[in-house]
Amino acid sequence: MTPEQLQSLRFTLRSPRRLKTEALAGLVVALALIPEAIAFSVIAGVDPRIGLFASFTMGVTTAIVGGRPAMISAATGAVALVIAPVMKDHGINYLIATVILAGVFQIVLAVLGVTRLMRFIPRSVMIGFVNALAILVFMAQLPELIGVPWMVYPIVAVGLLIVFGLPRITTAVPAPLVAVVALTIVSALAGIRVPTVHDKGELPNSLPGFFLPNVPLTWETFQTIAPFALSMALVGLLESLLTAKLVDDITDTRSNKTRVSWGQGIANIVTGFLGGLGGCAVIGQTMINVKGSGARSRLSTFLAGAFLLVLVVVLGDVVGMIPMAALVAVMIFVSLITFDWHSLRPATLKRLPKSETGVMLVTVAVVVATHNLAIGVGAGVLTAMVLFARRVAHFATVERSELELNGRTVASYTVDGELFFASSNDLYTQFDYAKDSSEGIDLVVIDLHASHIWDASTVAVLDSVTEKYRRHGREVELIGLNAASVRMRERLAGKLNAN
Repeated sequence: MTPEQLQSLRFTLRSPRRLKTEALAGLVVALALIPEAIAFSVIAGVDPRIGLFASFTMGVTTAIVGGRPAMISAATGAVALVIAPVMKDHGINYLIATVILAGVFQIVLAVLGVTRLMRFIPRSVMIGFVNALAILVFMAQLPELIGVPWMVYPIVAVGLLIVFGLPRITTAVPAPLVAVVALTIVSALAGIRVPTVHDKGELPNSLPGFFLPNVPLTWETFQTIAPFALSMALVGLLESLLTAKLVDDITDTRSNKTRVSWGQGIANIVTGFLGGLGGCAVIGQTMINVKGSGARSRLSTFLAGAFLLVLVVVLGDVVGMIPMAALVAVMIFVSLITFDWHSLRPATLKRLPKSETGVMLVTVAVVVATHNLAIGVGAGVLTAMVLFARRVAHFATVERSELELNGRTVASYTVDGELFFASSNDLYTQFDYAKDSSEGIDLVVIDLHASHIWDASTVAVLDSVTEKYRRHGREVELIGLNAASVRMRERLAGKLNAN
């Protein structure tokens, strides 16, 4: 840990109130992680213990070596979906090897500075990402509310009353924890028969052990697992970095995104060698930790993993009694507080450019349709880029004027705006070739002092303009180029057009 992080940890440990907040937050998160880790194990086609061990090792490792303070990392659905084909086609040894290689890729990507790409994710995509996450969290609870005993619904209703109402009375104990504990006790004492955590799958009764994947160390093995490992690395980093940025905004603090990236990589390597599924940041549980429980430090992240292991290994029988309805109430609460309701207010929609609202809706729609946050964010960023390019393309203008210079009649064209593939496509048509050829114009000057050449497309267009004037017997002179544009043109001029 850095000196600043150690100082923050010392402050937490010396403050009884902060220590209690972090500890209780970790306990709530641990309880919420259990059913999801089991569900993600089912998606990946592995034993539930592999998902649970992954949630333990990911949380504890990121708390120690990296990761954003108060951000929760564990087994996730996105990672499970990416690597499920490896388990299906090649078995557990290749799956674990894929997890380890994905961790290596994440460290390499962190060293290469992939985190700098976060600056290209617009605010509208971030809002769409958050809203889509909230919708997915809510949709994930629907199977627990369909075809179940009728007593599930009163339990969920009471749970929602507790999580929304208790904070109005006191914040001494996290409301989600009170809801889970109270509803478990009442259900057990009253003998209420509803689905419980135990119905989701068998909980482990021993600690994870060292696991060395039994795969040939050959190029063929690398070719088999590398595509899945790279996909897992990219999806995991994207979700983790977006989650870290979201927590930054909520807590008004900054985090080292490079450290987050290689911390996730180390955590996946450790998880793989302990026989875990691998994972990344989990936004739902992070929101429970940060928004629902008020946690702010790495201690809550560490304790979430530690409590998870104790709960499933030592107190498995007790944890198995928790009604799924109680956890459903907590996750519905998370979805409602995560959703950016301000983004849907009529006043907000009226003020925002339609393009930004469109980008947000595209992000939400793709995420919900694919159940993949990474694909949705990619679609949102691509949409934003296309709309931005389309908007900027109309900013380049050309104005013509005539003047006498040293006895010569000059047609001067002043170009104003950024010149790149979208805007320069129309540039060719904005010169009056016929007029300049018939009115005794001696020289055509293209003044670029108010513009900038960004790409080869613009250089090719300027070459075409110059060549067309040459065919009409007119000399062309380009002036006002800045240094970067000069270098671009000197390198490419005359080498891009076939004629």
